[in-house]
Amino acid sequence: MTKPIAELIHKLATLLLDVNFKVCTAESCTGGLIAKSMTDLAGSSAWFERGFVTYSNESKVEMLGVSESVIEQYGAVSEPVAIAMAAGALKHSHAACSIAVTGVAGPAGGSHEKPVGTVWIAIASQNQTWAQKFLFDGDRENIRLRTMESAIVQLLHIINGR
Repeated sequence: MTKPIAELIHKLATLLLDVNFKVCTAESCTGGLIAKSMTDLAGSSAWFERGFVTYSNESKVEMLGVSESVIEQYGAVSEPVAIAMAAGALKHSHAACSIAVTGVAGPAGGSHEKPVGTVWIAIASQNQTWAQKFLFDGDRENIRLRTMESAIVQLLHIINGR
């Protein structure tokens, strides 16, 4: 884990403890990297509730309750699926907020509409849902690291603005 990401996670941990929130993750393209990075911090059990690695479409449906018809209509890498993943993670956990990510990390799998580096990040809480599309450059590792960093930054902004 890079030093900037470790610092972001430390800030997030402090903030979550201050507001008495726990977070959960629903990850596709990052394959559990966000949850792993969060739980690398000692004491994370006080603010990290659980993580879902839902790499396949079937796992998104089975574990998070994402509608098959939404996946069929919009594709796994889409705003509706990211939002459904974030909402499903909240529903299937005891967390107060969730991070969901779905994207094309590459090197293959991209298309004209969704090139490699296309990522949707969604954040959900009981009061709001936020989602944004990102297009990251670089190789698979860089795309996954940038996804993780962006997701944590967005969660920090949302909790700070609650």
